[in-house]
Amino acid sequence: MTLSEITSIIGELGNFEIEILKHPRFVDMEKCIACGICAEKCPKKVDDPFNENLIKRKAAYVDYAQAVPLKYSIDKENCIYFKNGKCRACEKFCPTNAINFEDREEKLTIRAGAVILAPGFAAFDPSRYQTYQYSTCSNVVTSIEFERILSATGPYQGHLQRPSDGEEPQKIAWLQCVGSRDVNQCDHSYCSSVCCMYAIKEAVIAKEHAGNDLDCAIFFMDMRTHGKDFERYYDAAREKHDVRFVRARVYKINPDEETGDLVIRYVGESGEPMDEKFDMVVLSVGMESPKALIETADRLEIELDQDNFVKTDTFSPVETSRKGIYVCGAFQEPKDIPYSVMEASAAACEAKAALSSARGSLAKKKSYPKEKDVFHEEPRIGVFVCNCGTNIGGIVDVPKVAEYARTLPGVVYVEENLFTCAQDTQDKMKEVIEQEDLNRVVVAACTPRTHEELFQETLRDAGLNKYLFEMANIRNQCSWVHAQEKDEATEKSKDLVRMAVAKAQLIKPLPQPTISVEDKALVIGGGISGLTAALGLADQDFHTYLIEQSDRLGGNALGLISTWRGDKIADMVKGVVRQVEAHPLIDLYTNASIKESTGFVGNFESVISQNGNDIPLKHGAVVMAVGAEESKPTEYLYGEDDRVLTHLELDAAISSGDKKVLEAKTVVFIQCVGSREPERPYCSKVCCTHTMKSVIRLKETKPEMDIYVLYRDIRTYGQREALYREVRGRGVVFIRYSLEQKPEAGKSGKEIFLNIKDHILDKDITIHPDLVVLAPAIVPRDNASLAQMYKLSLNEDGFFMEAHAKLRPVDFATEGIFLAGMAHYPKPIEESIAQAKAAASRASVVLSQSEITVEGVISHVDEIFCRGCGKCEDACPYNAISLIEREGDKTVAHVQEALCKGCGSCAVICPTGAASIFHYDDQEVLTMVEAALE
Repeated sequence: MTLSEITSIIGELGNFEIEILKHPRFVDMEKCIACGICAEKCPKKVDDPFNENLIKRKAAYVDYAQAVPLKYSIDKENCIYFKNGKCRACEKFCPTNAINFEDREEKLTIRAGAVILAPGFAAFDPSRYQTYQYSTCSNVVTSIEFERILSATGPYQGHLQRPSDGEEPQKIAWLQCVGSRDVNQCDHSYCSSVCCMYAIKEAVIAKEHAGNDLDCAIFFMDMRTHGKDFERYYDAAREKHDVRFVRARVYKINPDEETGDLVIRYVGESGEPMDEKFDMVVLSVGMESPKALIETADRLEIELDQDNFVKTDTFSPVETSRKGIYVCGAFQEPKDIPYSVMEASAAACEAKAALSSARGSLAKKKSYPKEKDVFHEEPRIGVFVCNCGTNIGGIVDVPKVAEYARTLPGVVYVEENLFTCAQDTQDKMKEVIEQEDLNRVVVAACTPRTHEELFQETLRDAGLNKYLFEMANIRNQCSWVHAQEKDEATEKSKDLVRMAVAKAQLIKPLPQPTISVEDKALVIGGGISGLTAALGLADQDFHTYLIEQSDRLGGNALGLISTWRGDKIADMVKGVVRQVEAHPLIDLYTNASIKESTGFVGNFESVISQNGNDIPLKHGAVVMAVGAEESKPTEYLYGEDDRVLTHLELDAAISSGDKKVLEAKTVVFIQCVGSREPERPYCSKVCCTHTMKSVIRLKETKPEMDIYVLYRDIRTYGQREALYREVRGRGVVFIRYSLEQKPEAGKSGKEIFLNIKDHILDKDITIHPDLVVLAPAIVPRDNASLAQMYKLSLNEDGFFMEAHAKLRPVDFATEGIFLAGMAHYPKPIEESIAQAKAAASRASVVLSQSEITVEGVISHVDEIFCRGCGKCEDACPYNAISLIEREGDKTVAHVQEALCKGCGSCAVICPTGAASIFHYDDQEVLTMVEAALE
């Protein structure tokens, strides 16, 4: 429900009564097709809520917060009708009668067993910073506004230009930490975690839009690219795309009123004041909880922390202070999309576990009409050409494309749509299929990656097999890439439609077989992630096998003292271990390893080896949680002097009361030892925070101790920034070094010395520490055998690869197998726990079904032409093909349908043409090629 707010939640877990106040929108969302006519006809101009020079709107305006297709809203505060009782022009001209001025405020009450809060965040408003001239200069924009400028659906259709005069900028500056890491003007001491990466992304995309001549400079304090593959992206921006990175805090922007240019004043690393002129400045704004959300939390009796984010516990990262109410995303703490998606699944896991006894009790299975048999019918093709608002129609001459489609063989119906994916268009498409007796459908619109399933569902609702559908991508492949060549874009659109229609005449209905599901799970790894995943599944009433290769549970966490919030880790982990050992639905196998595995989603069979015995286990899903390990450094005298320790060794020394720690007068911490280097170009994410906690612990024990931190960037992201601020307040000395000028360690007699160049003093200094603590890289275990066994991918660093970094961060490409913890990438305990719960949640989606449906676009083998050479078996990345014996001692390839993903590797490598892919066989593909050449 949009434009709604929760006013109260009464009750308890399992029995909540939620009161909702639904505000009037004055637009029927089901009827609105976002054509923009209401905004075009509206006579009342309104200042845009972001920046009036970017997006001029009216009282009827596009709501950019809505998902595509864009929807429209009536601004009651500025609408002439609501002010004077006249006008209603938007209502008169709306082609779908979507305007409804009789819409009224409505109070609703719903009942639920659990509640998940995912209200998001507000972008910081930089108007209060007079320094940055945001309120007075149109060429100073926020990062969100710049995203709109770059967008094809933005105010300039993706053309990069200055708001003030429409000129293409030659130089753009990004200013980091606007509204973050600031206790003076905005009282936001925390880091917003995402700003460094989105600034780099925007700079790279801006250069792609404008060409390499665009000068992009990012002004920063610490570059916090701590996520998976983030450091590589940072390196590529600097080395490949020539994005400049300037370590400085800008203290003033002076606009030139005549030219609109902006002169930035800052102090360079040399300490000298510097001026530099730019055409535009982008403010990388941070995240905050808006006032309305803070008030809502208060009404709902949800406790917030000092930064006005939801207060949660390290070992329960999605549980709020009120039982049965969970939180995910940036309302819990600033975070990026992958982590937000993980937390969403984690919150779902908690809710599903709490309500497991009621699972399925309210579920309704969708029914479809009987599928029409069209196998022997002549093709009757319907073509639907989409304008996508102006996204396609602004470039491609859609009426010409539609008219051309009417001339193609087999086409009996053609229609233009403003938004073919809109619900009312889908309903009409269903009616047209029935009325015109269509048996094939072609949609010329955007990408099938996002919309194919939607249209296939419409075909099923109309009684057609979902595979009697073909899509021509005239948005991505025409209007987007040929925005400056409208005639050519139109001609290419005709080509794509002709190719799609040619293939549509040949496509046939495909079956979708079902397979049963073994409702048990296998969790590999007994660290904190594996333990959490096993409990998450077992608490949902799924029998779970937990495999650990060592003789004890707990993993790396047992060697840590406390979390960044101060929670005692070992005690908490031991408590989780006790829960696992006592759970009736968890079978525990220690000193065990995976020997072999076969099968597919819903029907795996793994053989584990324990104490010389092989034990077969049948299960429907797998959670991979094998963890990672601390690397052993090869520099800074490590292994040569017992006064040089790693992080884990320091924790062990502190816990045991080691004298060399207690009696040390000078301690040096060295960051990025083995990380962020050519052989390991990634950040290990947890090291800076661990150093801050260790420094505080040492200072609390011995305040007079001299402590130095040698670093490249301090990456205490999110609310961990409070630790960094506390450490600085305790008088700890921070000395930055570069990869080219690393510290040098040596010994003079028994004394250790460290030489380093101080970038502030610009001179070499020598430190004589009693103790040196290294922050070594976290490295993956040897995952090659498991990856091969389960057909999983590893990245170039050896960590497991998820299916999609943002959309499927805990799924593997191999269905039915999920990922959690440091096997994915280094991360702190609360993130490992959240990801483990997310993996359990995703696995339960498989296990909760009695049967699953297999896709129809898969490989098949014509056994007449197959000679059993086995090349397809070797090429298949999913282990879906095996050689079997037929009568007459003939060996042929056989496809396991449930494993096949239709990738086509077998069809490409087959020397006889026996292997092919349904829906993409040689005849269908070559017909498209021939049609393209007409």
